[in-house]
Amino acid sequence: MKKMGCIIAVAVVVVIVLAIGGWLGGTYNSFVTKSQAIDAQWGQVETQYQRRFDLIPNLVNSVKGLMAQEKAVFDNLAEARTKYGGATTVDEKAEAASELEAALGKLLVVVENYPEIRSSTAVVGLMDELAGTENRISVERRRYNELVQSYNTSIKTFPNNMVAGMFGFTEKEYFKSVSGADLAPKVEF
Repeated sequence: MKKMGCIIAVAVVVVIVLAIGGWLGGTYNSFVTKSQAIDAQWGQVETQYQRRFDLIPNLVNSVKGLMAQEKAVFDNLAEARTKYGGATTVDEKAEAASELEAALGKLLVVVENYPEIRSSTAVVGLMDELAGTENRISVERRRYNELVQSYNTSIKTFPNNMVAGMFGFTEKEYFKSVSGADLAPKVEF
């Protein structure tokens, strides 16, 4: 009878250890899955940035000949593209992308002020492509932030926060616009 009690006690302990191990493994795998989804979504954001960067030189070249006096706008665009190319972290890339958006906004204001540019079918087509790209970027950024929110919530809630701490899962950064991104660009002639 004593032997049977020991076997039952050992079996209960084994079941408890397996249940805890299963929960730890499942929680760990959930964190890894969410972290990978965030990384993949940031890749989508960068894909849309690349699409934008590929369109901008075409737009600039289409407009450049018609408005040589707006050299500063073109220089700002080129500088922002270069800065993005050298950025390595999400924050650096977000800041560089925001600078590019500001420079691009100035270019679009300039284009609006030149009727001969607005009437160019090449420029109109490129501007439509750019507008579509901006919408895609917005969607991808929103999706990225939603994944970050889900991940951050999951690593901060009890008892997941204990597992996150044990395995080194830390909070991910949201995509944030740089300060001043909410202001309309000013273009003076």
